[in-house]
Amino acid sequence: MRIGVLTAGGDCPGLNAVIRSVVHRAVDNYGDEVIGFEDGYAGLLDGRYRGLDLNAVSGILARGGTILGSSRLERDRLREACESASDMIHDFGIDALIPIGGEGTLTAARMLSDAGLPVVGVPKTIDNDISSTDRTFGFDTAVGVATEAMDRLKTTAESHQRVMVVEVMGRHAGWIALESGMAAGAHGICLPERPFDPADLVKMVEERFARGKKFAVICVAEGAHPADGTMDYSKGAIDQFGHERFQGIGTALAYELERRLGKEARPVILGHVQRGGVPTAYDRVLATRFGWHAVEAAHRGQFGRMTALRGTDVVMVPLAEAVTELKTVPKDRIVEAESVF
Repeated sequence: MRIGVLTAGGDCPGLNAVIRSVVHRAVDNYGDEVIGFEDGYAGLLDGRYRGLDLNAVSGILARGGTILGSSRLERDRLREACESASDMIHDFGIDALIPIGGEGTLTAARMLSDAGLPVVGVPKTIDNDISSTDRTFGFDTAVGVATEAMDRLKTTAESHQRVMVVEVMGRHAGWIALESGMAAGAHGICLPERPFDPADLVKMVEERFARGKKFAVICVAEGAHPADGTMDYSKGAIDQFGHERFQGIGTALAYELERRLGKEARPVILGHVQRGGVPTAYDRVLATRFGWHAVEAAHRGQFGRMTALRGTDVVMVPLAEAVTELKTVPKDRIVEAESVF
């Protein structure tokens, strides 16, 4: 069997672990040939790929990023790929394609599968917002980075009697903000799933200062937004890939809190630092398991599916099921978090 693998969308800790696992399982156990398409679907369309043997993946388990490179694909080029799906199978001689990516990548994978490509998807996103899987690799690493940042910020916030507003990733799902905020003992968490009222945050900070606590840390997801009429904040435009460009809720909220409180409030935007660096042990193991099961699914002919974690088991689920809707933070998890503020 000749297997193609690619990484698309935003980079994520654990991508190299999947690539390594695919190569080891395919080459060692089945004698397969593995090729890696460079820079995601762009490499698939342009015919840019290289062979991946055991030497090529040696030492990459703990590396962040992706040795294959990544990119996002405009919708017109994706339609082009679907129209030439049968040609690509012939040109590259591949018996299976394993795309590794998030919601956009898996949507593209479903389209390619419907067009006739033998696809087995592997879900990745630090946002943990892919339906049909309990966890995605990269999420644990991102939560750890955000938690450590807030742990560190508490000391400087206390020293200067400041309010720190820490913005973490999470466009439409607030999983990183929820879990890192809880882990770090943040005094407020703002999620995309529920609009917030700045007045509630002002009251919380004032009550803390009244009790002699001279600082506060608030964790806010980049996609969080205030309730209508509670503060000035406008939504961003849509970029060429169909993603909303956010306007910087962390900075806007810090400014609003400083204005209302009369106390110093500083925004801290963690941004892409959450994507970088080495993956945690948990993410390395999950990514390795996903790669192993993707190769097994390819040999069973289970195409049009993706790997998914259910409890402690890795199972195969239809791509259509995975991309129907995003997995957002449910109300009961929000209630749990509120109970510890």
